[in-house]
Amino acid sequence: MALQARALYDFQSENVGEISVREDEVLTVYSEHDIEGWLEGVNSRGERGLFPASYVQIQRAAAGGVAAAEPPVSRYANVPAAPPPQPAAAGPVVSSTFCPPPQLQAATAGGGGGPGGLVQLGGLQHQTSGSGDDDDWDDDWDDSSTVADEPLPGGGGGGMGFSPELDGLGRYKVSTAAGRRSGSSASAASKSTTTVSRNLNRFSTFVKSGGEAFILGEAAGFVKDGDRICVVSGPHGPAWQEDPYPFSCSIDEPTKQTKFKGIKSYISYRLVPNHTQISVNRRYKHFDWLYGRLVEKFPVISVPHIPEKQATGRFEEDFISKRKKGLILWMNHMTSHPVLARCDAFQHFLTCSDEKAWKQGKRKAEKDDMVGGNFFLTLSTPPAPLDLQEVESRVDGFKSFTKRMDESVFQLSHTANEFARKQVVGFKKEYQKVGTSFRLLSQAFEMDQQSFSVGLNRAIAFTGDAYDAIGELFAEQPKQDIDPIVDLLALYQGHLTNFPDIIHVQKGALTKVKESKRHVEEGKMELQQADGVRERCDTISFATLAEIHHFHTIRVSDFKTQMQHFLQQQIHFYQKVTQKLEEALQKYDGV
Repeated sequence: MALQARALYDFQSENVGEISVREDEVLTVYSEHDIEGWLEGVNSRGERGLFPASYVQIQRAAAGGVAAAEPPVSRYANVPAAPPPQPAAAGPVVSSTFCPPPQLQAATAGGGGGPGGLVQLGGLQHQTSGSGDDDDWDDDWDDSSTVADEPLPGGGGGGMGFSPELDGLGRYKVSTAAGRRSGSSASAASKSTTTVSRNLNRFSTFVKSGGEAFILGEAAGFVKDGDRICVVSGPHGPAWQEDPYPFSCSIDEPTKQTKFKGIKSYISYRLVPNHTQISVNRRYKHFDWLYGRLVEKFPVISVPHIPEKQATGRFEEDFISKRKKGLILWMNHMTSHPVLARCDAFQHFLTCSDEKAWKQGKRKAEKDDMVGGNFFLTLSTPPAPLDLQEVESRVDGFKSFTKRMDESVFQLSHTANEFARKQVVGFKKEYQKVGTSFRLLSQAFEMDQQSFSVGLNRAIAFTGDAYDAIGELFAEQPKQDIDPIVDLLALYQGHLTNFPDIIHVQKGALTKVKESKRHVEEGKMELQQADGVRERCDTISFATLAEIHHFHTIRVSDFKTQMQHFLQQQIHFYQKVTQKLEEALQKYDGV
């Protein structure tokens, strides 16, 4: 039976999967057993989600059927057990991501993000495994072994959480990564029991992406000089270093192929990178595999979403054509990204045509250590530190921009789809109704049986045919101008769903810097340790600002090109309509 709980404080949800509660509000709780300090239930408005366990009191039925509140017991040092706040037992210090009561704001400042991973696992909305289109791996390029059950160091965009190691006293073992801006390796260099506190919410993107592990100095791995990724200071701020050998990749007409003597059918796409001129064939599941690896590896890079799976109609011509267009857009964004284009997994995907080599490269990519938080170890950034206030301002501005852009992209996509539907069905039908009416008039005029009216009758009938043709032009036109815009908007909708998690990782890093600064002022942390947190935060900030710059650069290029194409096609369309009308007009000259 569901329990009831009364809220002790106000809590404002900030992430997917959380719900807001008000002080004294009665909630329905599904279980009194919390998940890392969070309970699941329903508030008085019928919203279901997570809220802090320490912010409510469980109501239990006492003698006589009267509900009695059970004082909450907190396992965390910075969360109140009940008002007035009482310190909890000693243990690992953690930080909260929710809004604390006013009297505890100083104690609970910091953290980042809510338990969005319960709903969408770090913002990854595209399903990379499971039933559906091309999801089997039992073909000639399958690998019977898997690394799904192997522990990966750090976290990743794919939801690999961080599991801290405890020492004999139950304290976290903390290591500091060395050599961020120079040297060829980054490894655990020191241990300390006085560190920045951990996030209370272990489901937050900041934790699951590996951002927290990196900020705390726990990310470790060997980085070869050739694998370093450079962020440079450009005219508009931090930017990814340009690829010295840019390339593109075409996707030819897909073909239907079979295996197992025709029992299994699939669609194969022929890819031709222009820097190798060697074609390779890839199925949708290969794109899906690559997408999953890239999302896991790069926590602050917006990996473009591939077209969604479809369980039925996979071999219909319209669907195949639409998917091909989506994959071409995806490929263009991949090859134009200075980091993604040079990624080993992506290059393996583009160039490998040997079965044995494919399996080896696939296993290597799946066992890559430089994923999630360890990815930041591979970054080489400018030596000058960033102005944290300026960084925060720029990131907040970009957050507002993406929110507004997301709304406008959604609105334009809806409007364009509706307009295309009207052209294909409504406009075509209306123009053909006009054409039919003109022909009926012509047929009526023919009943006069006057020879001098034959020319007029034919001209009017021709006008009716012209309007029929114009109706067909309207029905075909969306494929030329509106559909490409809708496809581009769909790609950018994917990008816009990625950025909240990217921003969350950067915000989490900034929070840890502020927390470490406060610890130094209170004498709880050495300045050298705080400087390390600040330096690692700069690494994440440099990467985030570089990704923001790339997004704006490619956005301007994409929308300029697409709008030029749209208007050119519109002009060409109305020229064809005008030509039809002029042809009809000329028929009246000899009447």
